[in-house]
Amino acid sequence: MNLSEIKERIRAAEEWILANPNPPRHWPWTWLYGTGRTAYAVTRDVINGQLTLHAMSLVYTTLLSIVPLLALSFSVLKALDVHQRIQPLLFQFFEPMGPQGIEMAEKILSFVDNIKVGVLGSVGLVLLVYTVISLVQKTERSFNMIWRVPQMRSLAQRFSNYLSVITVGPLLIVCAIGITATIFSSTYIQALMAVEPLGSLILFFSRFTPFFLVVLAFTFVYIFIPNTRVKLRYAAVGGLIAGVAWQAGGMLFASFVAGSARYAAIYSSFAIGIVLLIWLYLNWLLLLIGASIVYYLQNPGAVSKRYRVRYSPELQEQVALVLMWLVCKPFSEGRKAPQQETLEQQMRVPGEVTRRVSDKLIRGGLLNLAGAGGDCLVPGRALDLITIDDILQVVRADEDHLARRLPRVLPKELHAHFSRDPRTMSEVLHQSPAAQDLESRT
Repeated sequence: MNLSEIKERIRAAEEWILANPNPPRHWPWTWLYGTGRTAYAVTRDVINGQLTLHAMSLVYTTLLSIVPLLALSFSVLKALDVHQRIQPLLFQFFEPMGPQGIEMAEKILSFVDNIKVGVLGSVGLVLLVYTVISLVQKTERSFNMIWRVPQMRSLAQRFSNYLSVITVGPLLIVCAIGITATIFSSTYIQALMAVEPLGSLILFFSRFTPFFLVVLAFTFVYIFIPNTRVKLRYAAVGGLIAGVAWQAGGMLFASFVAGSARYAAIYSSFAIGIVLLIWLYLNWLLLLIGASIVYYLQNPGAVSKRYRVRYSPELQEQVALVLMWLVCKPFSEGRKAPQQETLEQQMRVPGEVTRRVSDKLIRGGLLNLAGAGGDCLVPGRALDLITIDDILQVVRADEDHLARRLPRVLPKELHAHFSRDPRTMSEVLHQSPAAQDLESRT
């Protein structure tokens, strides 16, 4: 097989993944098809360099913020005298770095113990809080980039949400550890452990408690950090994948550190710092890859050949017509208004395209938000007052009036002419041939 045949097969496989007109409809082929599409999109994002760039940026911020972050997180635990219970998790994080990692964890804890929040003063306390919030803010920016969310939380939301999680989150972890310890030390569990093979099974699963805590932490981060609504089931799947990858990465990294004696000879005392940077980078990259998996699982229509879809007039006009049809059809039949997220998944194109078009139709008065959560779409006016020409004109409209700045050098016959279709949505919905044509496009 020559190189051209290999390229042709790769192109055919890519076309099948991205633009398959007849995707599988039965399990397990649907699962395999969805998994392949998600893996393709995540691999493309990693190769594209956006995830790696944000991971490197977060490594730098982490180095500046790790001690203040732990100081604020441990402040509540110290007041309750339960901060010793969360220290094993910190040692577990640095364990893949070997004996020097454990030593570094001890030094960080000593730095945290030496921070006296009460004697910092108002300026020092503000700087401490700002350093911690900047880390979470940069993390949110990275997650919003993955989720294509244009806006971050407001300043008030950042302080309230971030600080509540930073201070209350460790307390919840301690509670989970305490509950787990109480369950395993109860007389009922002890009685079951005396019976084989139940005892061996319980002991086996108890060793996975730290892993389950890591998965829960990843799941919580995937739900809380992005400034959008993330479904629990997808966040749990992403948390499980990221947790497994983190455990596997830790073992591989530990073997790498064990066999890297030559790095210590080359870099001397700087070796542990370089190893720390690599370990932090690997952790952030795995966390962002997990967030990308969650995004594509929840938004399968966002899988495309490019991270940023190339917009075209044809694409926007067709999306607008199909979107108006999917909104007006149930409205004319007296059915419930469809959710915008459901429509985006049904249309099987990237959500950023449909959201851009729907926002334009909303600004043009052809669609309105409805429902208790404001996430449903209904026609903005009566169906017999919405023409096909209205839809196309709204989509084609130059909202920023930049076209008016162009020099007037063209003759009249070269000015843009648009096709006119005076039919209303009410007429189109009741015309069988047109209805079949639009339904075939969806």
